[in-house]
Amino acid sequence: MRDDSAVTALVTRARNGDTQAWHALVERYAPLIWSICRRYRLGQADAEDVGQDIWLHLVRHLDTVRDPAALPGWLATTTRRECGRILRAARRPHDAGRAPDAETIPDEQTVTAEQELLAAERHAALREALAQLPPCCQQLITLLLEDPPMSYAEISARLGVPVGSIGPNRGRCLDKLRRHPAIAALTGMDSETTPQDA
Repeated sequence: MRDDSAVTALVTRARNGDTQAWHALVERYAPLIWSICRRYRLGQADAEDVGQDIWLHLVRHLDTVRDPAALPGWLATTTRRECGRILRAARRPHDAGRAPDAETIPDEQTVTAEQELLAAERHAALREALAQLPPCCQQLITLLLEDPPMSYAEISARLGVPVGSIGPNRGRCLDKLRRHPAIAALTGMDSETTPQDA
């Protein structure tokens, strides 16, 4: 479920010279571009070149975007084409095989543009929501996500809170995270609705 109104608002603001909106667009969709480059197995330098080319192309033509809500699909399609171009350019004349492009990469090696888009939007929404949590919630969730997992006793010692308060605090922090507008837009939950009301 895409939040088309948020994308439209960001594109409109960026079009009007709002640098913060432009940075939000880049942060939101850079993971999408990067994931497509990885599917094409581009090296770091080539992937960075593709990303730069895509963003430069968009900034030059931002004023001509007819349907801002379609921007994620455009980014995915344009990135696939650019990756194919890079691979074709790297091909040597004596190569017997054909370089993979959007039409020749097997389906099992690709993820649809919609899946890549959803993953990129989820990551961006989660980063945005986590950054706006109170510092105590940010610290707790970060420690709970450690790999290898930390025990409640270790978390208690690190944060200076009783072991018995970690579970309830975790629940409250996750509820705040779920109610953040960016997460609510992806899950279809009203940001004012509590999980019990949903």
